[in-house]
Amino acid sequence: MGLLNNLINKSRLKSPWVVHYDCGSCNGCDIEVLACLTPVYDLERFGIVNVGNPKHADVLLVTGTVNKRNKAVLKNIYDQMPEPKAVVAIGTCGMSGGMFRECYNVVGGVDKVIPVDVYVPGCPAKPEAIIDGVVKALELVKAKLEGKAPQSDAAPAEPAEGKPEEPKPEIDAA
Repeated sequence: MGLLNNLINKSRLKSPWVVHYDCGSCNGCDIEVLACLTPVYDLERFGIVNVGNPKHADVLLVTGTVNKRNKAVLKNIYDQMPEPKAVVAIGTCGMSGGMFRECYNVVGGVDKVIPVDVYVPGCPAKPEAIIDGVVKALELVKAKLEGKAPQSDAAPAEPAEGKPEEPKPEIDAA
């Protein structure tokens, strides 16, 4: 059984499947997600296939603002996905609610309903950034399959003992 599981896990990493869900947005990010599948950007060169069934998907791509009517659907899609899975919140609306965050029915970003592994900023997010986000999510899935704790970008890694941490350059916003 161990050999079969290793074969399945290796194939999941070589040909990951993604499912896309639009929580309700202006469709700018949806168009960019679909642009990733065209020959110009060719997301399939990484072996990535867009599927319609969350039971077959490894990565969930979420665009748009989560509202009170679709949060149960989003949670249901997330619960149907097999472990290990990763979630990518795409665009400003998916990250924080965007320009719709003050509306009466808006819950907020995707992370208000399900855990998010990768954030892709932008309004709309560029296809190159979406591809980078999906590749980052696949690295997290690989770490989960190998039993390693995934590294989060939220907290910096601890410096190695005996090596002082180098000062980070400050960026002038002007």
